[in-house]
Formats: sequence, C-alpha cells, structure tokens
Amino acid sequence: MNDVALAPFIISILAFVLTYVGIFLDRIHRAIVAISGAVMMIVFGTWLSFYDAHEAVRSVDFDTIMLLLGMMLVVGLFKETGFFQYLAIKAAKLAKGRPWLLLIYLGLVTSLVSMVLDNVTTIIIIVPVTISLADILGISPFPFLMSEVLLSNIGGVATLIGDPPNILIGSAAGFGFVDFLTHLAPIVLLAWLLAQGLLLLMFRKELSKEPSNVKSLMGMDERRAIVDPITTQRMLITLGISILLFFIHELIGLEPGLVALIGACIGLLWVRPDFDKILHEIHWDVLLFFISLFVIVGGLEASGVINTLGSGITALSQQSITLAAVVILWVGALASGVISNVPFTIAMLPILKGLSTQGIDVAPLWWALAIGVGFGANLTPLGSAANVVVVSMSDSLGDKLTFRRWAASGTWIALATCGLGTVAVLVAIRLGLF
Repeated sequence: MNDVALAPFIISILAFVLTYVGIFLDRIHRAIVAISGAVMMIVFGTWLSFYDAHEAVRSVDFDTIMLLLGMMLVVGLFKETGFFQYLAIKAAKLAKGRPWLLLIYLGLVTSLVSMVLDNVTTIIIIVPVTISLADILGISPFPFLMSEVLLSNIGGVATLIGDPPNILIGSAAGFGFVDFLTHLAPIVLLAWLLAQGLLLLMFRKELSKEPSNVKSLMGMDERRAIVDPITTQRMLITLGISILLFFIHELIGLEPGLVALIGACIGLLWVRPDFDKILHEIHWDVLLFFISLFVIVGGLEASGVINTLGSGITALSQQSITLAAVVILWVGALASGVISNVPFTIAMLPILKGLSTQGIDVAPLWWALAIGVGFGANLTPLGSAANVVVVSMSDSLGDKLTFRRWAASGTWIALATCGLGTVAVLVAIRLGLF
C-alpha cells in the first residue's frame, strides 16, 4: 500500500475508533459523538480526496431510516392510548398476584409487544406499570425489570421490526418480514423458554415472597387504562394493516421502509393527532445516530478498510462457512455488550454484503449476526438502548441496577442464549435451513 493510499486508510480507521470509543465511554450523548465522527470522516475524506459529502449521502441506507421513522410515528400514536398498560394489568390479574406467574405473564406480554414495537418504547410503556403492580403487591420490582428488559431483547430478534439490528440486516441482506419469522422465531422461542427458566431459578427467593393486597390488584379495572378507546381501535387496525403489508411486501414490490411509512400515514390521517406532539415522540437522536454511523462506515468502505477486513472473513468463510458463522455470532455478541448492538451491526453490513459479491452464500452469516447481536445485547447494561433505559429507571426506585447485579443474571442469560443460538445455527446449516 503506497503512502497516498495509506493516509486515507489510517485516517478513516482513526475517525472510526475515536467515534466508537466515545460511544463506549458514554460521557457525551452518543448521537453527538456519532455526528462529530461523521463530520470528521467527511472533512478528512474531502481533504484526502477519498470521500466527500455526496458519497456520504449515498452511504446512508434510507430504507432503514424510513422503517425506523415510520415505526416511531406508529408508536407515537399508540403510546398514549393505554392499550399496552391494559395488557400488563390483565396479565397481572390472570396471575392472581402470584409473583412467579406474574414474572412469566409480564415477560410474555413484553416479548410479544417487542416483536412489533421497538424495545425502548416497550420498556418505557411496560416498566412503570410493573413498578406500580409490584408496589401494590408489596414485592420487589427488580426481578420483573430484569425479566422484561432481557426478554424484550430476546423477543425483538424474532421479527424484522422488533429490533434495530434486524431492521439493518433485513435492509442490507434483502430479507423480508416472513424470512425473519421462519428463520429466527423458532430459535427465539427456545431462547425465551430457556431465559424464563433461568430467571425463575435465579430469582426464586424473591418470587417466593407472599404478596400483599392481592384483593386490591384483583379489584383493578384494566379497561380504565385505555384512555382513548376510539384511537386504540383505529391504531390496532392500522397496526394490523401494517403487519399484513410486512408479510406480503415482497409480493407487492414494496420495501419495508415504505410499508412502515404507509402504516404511519394511515394512522396520522385517521387519528389526526396534534402533529407537533407526535413530532416530539420521534427519537430524532436515534435517527441522526444511525445516519452518522452509516456515514462513518461509508468512509471505511471508501478508504479500503472494509475490503481488507472482508478479505479475512472471506478466507474464513471459504475454509468453513460454519466456523465463520460461529465466529460472527460470538464476536457480535461480545461487541454488543461493549459498544451496543447497533454500531457493531452497521460496521458489519458492508463486510457481509461484500462477501455476497464474491459468490459466497452469506445467508447463514446474516442469521448468525442477528442472533449474536440480539442475544448478546443482554451481556451488559450497555448492550442496547433498552438496557440503559431500565438502568436509569431503577435509579428512581432507590434500587440501582449496577453492573454487578446485571452480571448476576443478565450476563449468564446472554451467554446461555448465545450458546443455544450457536447450536441452532450449527443444526440449521447442517440441515440446509440457513
């Protein structure tokens, strides 16, 4: 590599490393760090003539951005209806206040909701209700908070729209909604059962405590949680239409991002909300974070770094696609625990896309990546945005969720589910399912 080519190579790696270290340290908002890194990449790319603003725009996957924006709008319309609070209270009443059964039911509700809504929104909706229920019953909310965040990360892996890394992978690999359900949902079901069993074992002492005020719980009217029945009905229909379109989007020639925006437009036109209020529900920082990371990784691709990294994975894949899948799964899991699952996934997209141009069947690698970053998000409190939200909420309870407490349950469950995922990948490749 000559000096002219070496400079862009080194500078792009430096911009990438500084950005990801900044994200890991978490001293400055990660969106600010990512935007700064993207600007740094464009500035140095322009000066060294390997990457400019026009190329940066072309590096952004706008299908992913549209999908995120569309689902954020749908969630914003749904959020204030009280429907998901209704589900949580209904689950608690079905459990009749028994803590171990309540853990299972709330975990099930959280997992199902996280399959159609993003994990952060799921946690923001479910956790406050859980805390109130635990307060009524006089039991510790801690086991339930851990269960909900861990199972939301696991449940989100099952669908295209359930987890941000899946949205990224689906767009890059061309996988549709049905592809995720058929390939990953069975593995997620097994992982969910394993995680639930481990949670019941780990928190058996807390869950054996006799609850109080069960009569107060049973006397609650869950229907009162629904504050706007008309909007709830309309948004349930809108969500149903959106999911139907996700199932058939490949048949009708529409990208998932466009389907999400169709659902958002149906909801907006039908509900006709205060649009300024809905705009506040959109996580603009998340969209800017994704866009900035796409720009940064685009710089790595333009400078030749991605090709260099890809050659190593190519050699591994040519030697054994099974070994490559296992390596990607575990590297993805460990990286997710350190820098969060979204940044690592975006960094991997061009590498795996590059392999496909060389005639390598990369489908098993895509599925291994989805499992690794999805289940690996439970390794540490930094693994996903939902984890960070739960840690922040625990502070207000005076029952802080520390790294040590997380490691006693979350880390072990992440390792166990990743182990199960590894076995599932090996079996699927062996049987030709991946």
